[in-house]
Formats: sequence, structure tokens, C-alpha cells
Amino acid sequence: MQWMKQIAKTTVLTLIAIAGLTIPTMAAEKDSPSIENPELSEGAELLNRGFQLLLEGLAKEVEPMADKWAEGWAELVERFGDLNAYYPPETLPNGDIIIRRRTPPEVEATPPSETEL
Repeated sequence: MQWMKQIAKTTVLTLIAIAGLTIPTMAAEKDSPSIENPELSEGAELLNRGFQLLLEGLAKEVEPMADKWAEGWAELVERFGDLNAYYPPETLPNGDIIIRRRTPPEVEATPPSETEL
């Protein structure tokens, strides 16, 4: 379950890092003397900063949901084990949904008990 939380957090942080990669590019363009329209440059910088703030806010919102998703996924994996052991879900005419096993679960063989005579 812990690894699922780590994956979700890593994904969010990766999105923030990708957004952060555009900032140095914009800063380099801002310092460049070949900019013909300073208003366009300022607008692009504001859009970039707004996009960064949006992603940071989104990351803060998604993190609790990612934790809940990871917990739910871990519970599902714990309950069903290997999902390859099941056929895809089927919907019956009455609306019930069934999930069939491909092979029956293995039953532990118990030694025959001794009987007193």
C-alpha cells in the first residue's frame, strides 16, 4: 500500500517538475536582447507563472485523493490477489454483476483424521 502512495506522489511531483522546466526557458528569453515585443514577453511570463500556480494547487488537491485511491487499490489487490485468476466481469440479465475465477481456489489438503475404534 505504501508503494501506491509513493507512485501517486511521484506522479504529481513529476507534473510540477515538468511545469518548472519551462520557467528557465522563459527567463532566458526575457533576458535576451532580441525580444521585439516586451508586452508579449511579459504576458508569456504571466501565463507561465499562472500555469505553475495552477499545477501547484492541483497537486495539493490531488494528493489526498491519491492517498485514498492507493488505499482502495491496495484493498482490491488484497481481496482479489492476482487479477489474472479471474475472467472479466459479466452482467447478468437481472443486472447482477459476477466475476468468475478462471481456476477454482486451491484448497489445502488436510491429512485424514484418525478415528478411535
